[in-house]
Amino acid sequence: DADRFFALIARRARGEPTQHLTGQQEFWGLQLEVTPDVLIPRPETEHVIEVALDRLAVGQRRAGRKQALTGEGLQVADIGTGSGCIAIALAKELPSATIYATDISSAALTVAQRNAKHHSVSHRIHFIESNLLERVSIAGPQQAAHLLGKAAPHESGSFHLIASNPPYIGRREAATLMREVRDHEPEIALYGGEDGYELYADLIAQAAAHLKPAGILVLELGHNSLPAVQPLLDAPAWTNVGVTNDLAGIPRVLAAERL
Repeated sequence: DADRFFALIARRARGEPTQHLTGQQEFWGLQLEVTPDVLIPRPETEHVIEVALDRLAVGQRRAGRKQALTGEGLQVADIGTGSGCIAIALAKELPSATIYATDISSAALTVAQRNAKHHSVSHRIHFIESNLLERVSIAGPQQAAHLLGKAAPHESGSFHLIASNPPYIGRREAATLMREVRDHEPEIALYGGEDGYELYADLIAQAAAHLKPAGILVLELGHNSLPAVQPLLDAPAWTNVGVTNDLAGIPRVLAAERL
């Protein structure tokens, strides 16, 4: 009605994102629920999906398997899942894979679980409340983690793919952000310390412990993150390091393979 329409106009005029007014955002051809508890999925993050699938396909060809990539037998982790966009897109593209999705925010995990259910993949995505991979134990037998589970025990080096779009905006950049972002999206999903890349060292170290040999790590980068983050993959644990630019020519995705 007219009152609701003008109320929405007023909210937009105050800088509230359109996605919060509609409650939805499209990602990888999927309509996802978004709330103020999650980062609004961006088109740039679709490059994470593209690189992950390309790397998995290369690995499959290297192993001599010619059949279509279905994810059969694959264990995949999405770290900092937010709305669940990466985990759900990968679940759709890899219908036989098992996926673990972590987030430090229980509110975000609740949104992600609703999205997974809406897209009929909730039975294959295990949601874990965790800071990065800290509560994804690498000791003990594998077992499924339930929604909002506190831990998901795994054998050491159990993942074939770890993907993440971690917080990468520097707090020193906050004043330069559009108010739609600065005032309305969750700080915990935006800021990666003063410079924007303080989480990458821990994430890369934890990924090295959780990936199988030849396992793949795929990370989204901020516009100025590459010089600080790429040297972290110079360690002996990593090989086949590659950078993918987004459509604006900005280094957006950093990928590597576990030795």
